[in-house]
Amino acid sequence: MAGSTRYLRYIVFAFVALIVIFFISSSSQQVPDYETAKNMFKGQGWAHTSPDTPAAGGAGEKEPAAAAPPPAKEPVPAEDIAKTPQGTTETGTTPNPYANSQPKLSGQAPGERMNATFVTLARNSDVWEIARSIRQVEDRFNHNYGYDWVFLNDADFDDTFKKVTSALTSGNTKYGKIDKEHWGFPDFIDQERARKVREDMHERKIIYGDSVSYRHMCRYESGFFFRHPLLLDYEWYWRVEPSIELFCDIAYDPFKFMKEHKKKYSFVLSLYEYVETIPTLWDSVKGFMKAHPEHIVEGNSMAFLSDDGGETYNHCHFWSNFEIGNLDWLRSPAYIDYFNHLDRDGGFFYERWGDAPVHSIAAGLMLKKDEIHFFNDIAYYHVPFTHCPTGEQTRLDLKCHCNPKDNFDWNGYSCTARFFETNGMQKPAGYEKEQ
Repeated sequence: MAGSTRYLRYIVFAFVALIVIFFISSSSQQVPDYETAKNMFKGQGWAHTSPDTPAAGGAGEKEPAAAAPPPAKEPVPAEDIAKTPQGTTETGTTPNPYANSQPKLSGQAPGERMNATFVTLARNSDVWEIARSIRQVEDRFNHNYGYDWVFLNDADFDDTFKKVTSALTSGNTKYGKIDKEHWGFPDFIDQERARKVREDMHERKIIYGDSVSYRHMCRYESGFFFRHPLLLDYEWYWRVEPSIELFCDIAYDPFKFMKEHKKKYSFVLSLYEYVETIPTLWDSVKGFMKAHPEHIVEGNSMAFLSDDGGETYNHCHFWSNFEIGNLDWLRSPAYIDYFNHLDRDGGFFYERWGDAPVHSIAAGLMLKKDEIHFFNDIAYYHVPFTHCPTGEQTRLDLKCHCNPKDNFDWNGYSCTARFFETNGMQKPAGYEKEQ
């Protein structure tokens, strides 16, 4: 009896072992291989690359079809997006080893792309601050469009900066070094006079008042960035600074909007300039207007800039750390004449003229009112000011995460209400609650 029981236990144990082996074998046959797994992820809007598999979506390539792609996510052919080889350096066009190392975040938006680029002036030490900005722009907009990005520096970009920024962008990345003639004191500047100005501003605690590099930056952004060789082939630009934040999805192409609506300059924040930094700027502008009346257009925005028909400047300007604009306008004879006139007067160094009032005055005088656009729906932060779209439904539709109480637009120090009044525009519904 004991022997029979023992044999029965052996038979049961063997039967259970066979069942376990069967299930292990069946499960191992159902584990998807790499290609199957990749297609499963792509079917959900993701693409994955491995060190052994070339990344899709590079210049001249089309992304392989997903296992079950959503019908509304047809990818745009790569040749419609990538018009230049992958990446450029200071010395010319070269393959960019990092450009395809990041996963695509979603399908490409349909439609044509504008001849446009993001442009950033940065130092190597800004790499992590600009990485944050790139991520904001890519997540909220550019992962669907793949626009290029041009980085400019008065020194050579190092490998870390290139590696980090290239990995984060969905479009081509280009790195340019600024010409020394464009980042320095012109020969007509009295260095001793400029030094005394900086010392005086330092004593009066004027922000950036003693900074030489800040003055070079303002002069460069005012008169030279659009002439850099890496930007000459583009028609549109979107300026992006380190450490910005975009609070809402951008559900359309602002470059295309600008072109289709015949806009040439745009902004999201406006305010009054520090009076101490530009005491003679308007005198220089009036000298330009007298010398070049042919450049002052009818239907301009003088009422935004002046309360007395142009006799004095009210210091309103568009905050230029965000701007989307037309490069052909900046390269026009009118704007070049304007910048050259201001530059010769020396206020970039004898005072502390900023590129924001310089750009704003040019747009206000040399563009028609309807050629300047306010992007209410592009939510933006740059220390210390926030633009949060006015209108609750707009914020909900665009998945915004900004607090409307932080919106600067209707603050007494903002000039945005004046822009609406100058253009005869009705303020967005609900603006009263944000005053």
